[in-house]
Amino acid sequence: MTGLAMLNSGVTTQLLLTLFDVKGIVHFGIAGNADPNRQIGDVAVPRYWAHTGLWNWQRYGDGPDKELALESNGDYTRKLGKLNFTDYSVDKNARGSDGNLLNSVWYQPEEVFPVNGTPEVRGHEFWVPVDGYYYDLLRKLEGLKLEGCVNGTNNTTCLPRPPVVAMVEHGCSASVFVDNAAYREFLRSRLGVTAIDMETAAVALVALQQGAPFIAIRALSDLAGGGSAQSNEAGVFAPLAAQNAVTVAVEFISLL
Repeated sequence: MTGLAMLNSGVTTQLLLTLFDVKGIVHFGIAGNADPNRQIGDVAVPRYWAHTGLWNWQRYGDGPDKELALESNGDYTRKLGKLNFTDYSVDKNARGSDGNLLNSVWYQPEEVFPVNGTPEVRGHEFWVPVDGYYYDLLRKLEGLKLEGCVNGTNNTTCLPRPPVVAMVEHGCSASVFVDNAAYREFLRSRLGVTAIDMETAAVALVALQQGAPFIAIRALSDLAGGGSAQSNEAGVFAPLAAQNAVTVAVEFISLL
C-alpha cells in the first residue's frame, strides 16, 4: 500500500528497495481512462509512464517563444506539452488580445540521478519505460477473463462488453485527481495517454533511479471527467476495477 499520490508512492517504493531484497516491482491499482477506445473495467498496461505534475508556469505577458526562467541553464524546456489556459475560455469572444492571467504551463522532465551513473551528474526523463521482459510477458494475459458486472443491493450493473487486458503506450501520473473532460482530452491529444493516476510515475522514477525492473497494472475505474455531469463512474465501478487489477497482477506474478 503506497498511500495516495506521488510523494507517498515514491517514498514507499524507495523504502521497499532499501529494506528488502527486491527482484522487481509489480505495481497495481485503478486509474482514470482518457482513451475513447477503452472502457471502464479494462486493465491498461502502459509501456511508458510520465509525471505530468512538474511544471514551469509562465508569468502573464510571456509568449510561447519567450525563453523560460532558467531555461538557458538546462533546468527547463519548451519541448513538452504546453497547456495554454486561454484555449479553454468558455466565451471565446471574451478572451481579448491579452489572453488569460494564468497564461501557460510547460511540462518538464524529471531530474534523475541513477545509482550506476556519475555522482552529481543529472539526467532528464519524461517517458519512463517499464521493464521490457515484464511487458512482453504480460501480453500472455490479453485473453484473461475479467469481471464485468457490479452486484448492488437491488440490482446488477454490467458493462457493455467484457473487460480486457490492454497493452497500451502511455500512462501519466500527478498528485491531482482528474475529473475534468477538457484536461482529460488535453492529456490524450497532447501526450497520447490512456491511464491517468496519482502514483505510478513516482514508482517508475524510483525504479529507474535504482535500476529495478518495473511494471504497472492499472484497471480503468472512471472516465476522468469524460462522462456526463450526472455520472459517478468511480463510485460504482472502482470495486470492480480494483478486483480486475488484482486478478491481472496475481496471474502475472504466477508467470514470473
